[in-house]
Amino acid sequence: MAVRELSTMTWEEARALDGVRAVAVLPVGALEAHGPHLPLATDIIIAEAMARAGAERLSASGYDVLLLPPLAYTPAPFAAAFPGTISVGPETIAALVTEIARGLAAQGVRVLALANAHFDPAHVQALRTTAERIAAEGAVRVAFPDLTRRRWAERLTDEFRSGACHAGRYESSIVLAERPELVRESLRSALAPVWHSLSQAIAEGKRTFQEAGGAHAYFGDPASASAAEGRETVRVLGEILAEAVGEVSGSSQRGQTRG
Repeated sequence: MAVRELSTMTWEEARALDGVRAVAVLPVGALEAHGPHLPLATDIIIAEAMARAGAERLSASGYDVLLLPPLAYTPAPFAAAFPGTISVGPETIAALVTEIARGLAAQGVRVLALANAHFDPAHVQALRTTAERIAAEGAVRVAFPDLTRRRWAERLTDEFRSGACHAGRYESSIVLAERPELVRESLRSALAPVWHSLSQAIAEGKRTFQEAGGAHAYFGDPASASAAEGRETVRVLGEILAEAVGEVSGSSQRGQTRG
């Protein structure tokens, strides 16, 4: 089956889509600080890579896949003090994702998958609540593989599971694989590890990267990153997204969400 980018289609081509057979995939990231070596758009790059990898697997399994333009402006209060970061309120992302889902439903699309690569707690909670709200409306099934949940996280890298993974080896590897020209390589290779777990800091009530021990907006070990690890991680992310879609689209009950 086909993988199409909605933004490159004409309205007549969009009209011809069989929405009932289509899965819309929405990459979700953030514009925020990612150390001295990665671009502000790191989460967006990762989300789009996850979306493409998942779309390819879904297409091979017989789905028609509609890739949506990414969401780049999301809640990012942990990084808000760093220049370049643009953080919006949780209610903003909630309203936007809800309206996107309703717009898709109006055109007959019945499954929406969220390929999320941004893990600020305010953002993740907003997506969880929004996915439940959309599902409760009943018109669209929502596949949201929440990578902060153990069932998905355990399939990712050791660094990711440790929580010390913002702009570290995990994210740096994916950007090296996807957009190597955007990595400030001379800076990355010289960075010392920062082994402070963001997940633990969040549990302790910390509210910013600085409070969590990330004075330069990175956690983990970016110097050990590799494009090979990044490619493998993207493959796994694609598998996760495709499995989450399979769970909701294979159900006879409309309006389910899985995270």
